[in-house]
Amino acid sequence: MSSVPARTAQHQPTSGAPDSRPPQTGTGPHAILGTTEAVAIIVGIVIGAGIFSLPSLVASMSGSAGWMLAAWLFGGLISLIGALCYAELSTAFPNAGGDYHFLRRAYGPQVSFVFAWARFSVITTGSIAVLAFVFGDYMTQALPLGAHSGSIYAAAVVVVLTWVNLRGIKSGAATQTWLTMLEVAGLLAIVVAGLYAAFGGMPAPAPSTAAGGFPGWSAYGLAVVFVLFTFGGWNEAAYISAELKGGQRAMVKALVLSIVVITVLYLLVNWAYLQGLGFEGMAKSRAIAAELVGRAFGPIGEKLFALMVALAALTSINATMIVGARTNFAVGRDWPTLSFLGQWDDARDTPRTALLAQSALALLLVFTGFAVGGGLKSMVEYTAPVFWFFFLLTGLSLFVLRVREPQTPRPFRVPLYPVLPAFFCLVCAYMLWSSLSYVYSQELGGLNAAWIGVGVLAVGVLLLAVVGKPNPNR
Repeated sequence: MSSVPARTAQHQPTSGAPDSRPPQTGTGPHAILGTTEAVAIIVGIVIGAGIFSLPSLVASMSGSAGWMLAAWLFGGLISLIGALCYAELSTAFPNAGGDYHFLRRAYGPQVSFVFAWARFSVITTGSIAVLAFVFGDYMTQALPLGAHSGSIYAAAVVVVLTWVNLRGIKSGAATQTWLTMLEVAGLLAIVVAGLYAAFGGMPAPAPSTAAGGFPGWSAYGLAVVFVLFTFGGWNEAAYISAELKGGQRAMVKALVLSIVVITVLYLLVNWAYLQGLGFEGMAKSRAIAAELVGRAFGPIGEKLFALMVALAALTSINATMIVGARTNFAVGRDWPTLSFLGQWDDARDTPRTALLAQSALALLLVFTGFAVGGGLKSMVEYTAPVFWFFFLLTGLSLFVLRVREPQTPRPFRVPLYPVLPAFFCLVCAYMLWSSLSYVYSQELGGLNAAWIGVGVLAVGVLLLAVVGKPNPNR
């Protein structure tokens, strides 16, 4: 386990301005992030474009408004249980590598390297590229730039946010805090539209004619799957565990507070959808947020909705850049062949080279997406089984490390062990099965989409022969 060295006065950045000193290859992360900044990063990663569209699918599979709201509450509960598991791992083994570090300790360097490769090649960089296109598409609706406007916006946002984060973690975190506040304000605008409808500001939705019973476990299980997709990303907090001030229990506070904030926001937004569109209107809507905002605010609502989605994508891109680069940094420290990635810029408190490598690949994927169209989005979606496979392994690592390293101090322990961690692992296994079922029914370029995930993992295994042996001292 790596220790977190004390922050000395000579390393303090000045009020968010970029440091004029040359980059230094230092000892690694320092504890300089506050709880508010950590919450902003977590909330910013989780709240993406999904909450603006997926509630209609959840409604269509829930049977009634009551069961629908229960699904969102259940999603928050599952995320909270998972957050408690990650809180134990993050406080016992704080490290910039996050999941990568937990997997390494539990299963060895080979497994963790394949995970890091999948994360670098598709999961993180692919997500940045796809989110960049979402940002570009919606910014084009609000402020078009002519031909290829969406691609121009997509490339520009990657470049600009890379520059912001190269200025240092304080710059990236401050940007994230403001973006998250604006994103939350956008969600509250939907809640305001719901209040406007509730108090008679717009025509009441048609009363529901559905029986309102439980839809059955198959349909309801799929509804929960979509809910959990919108909650995805809170685990990324593990990557800033070595940079969080306030002691190791600050991570517990940041995780729990983030999940509570997200759950409350999601419930309020779905309540607003119900007030403005009714349950059946929700289930039938193809653009649920746009429809509600448009009904409440008229033509200006369309522009407002486009800006809300663009802002949500922008917030997620910045947060993903912050946490994603830290996996690459951890890999560079562990594997001598990749040591160039393990350089830490002490003056700016950022893994400079790892961040540049991540952004370079994300830009390459943006240009690829521009050339081939929607295939990039499909590629990212079809690697979901890879994500859930390693997510399950991380959950199981809590059990493995309790047995293998019982002497390690654990400032926080998951309550009701082993029941809650086992329940979380079962949910991960179910999500793995669900994502596999979806992927096996899809094709991309005439091939079964399941081969995409297999190919990503296979390339990672082959790369192990190239990078050689890990550093035995890590």
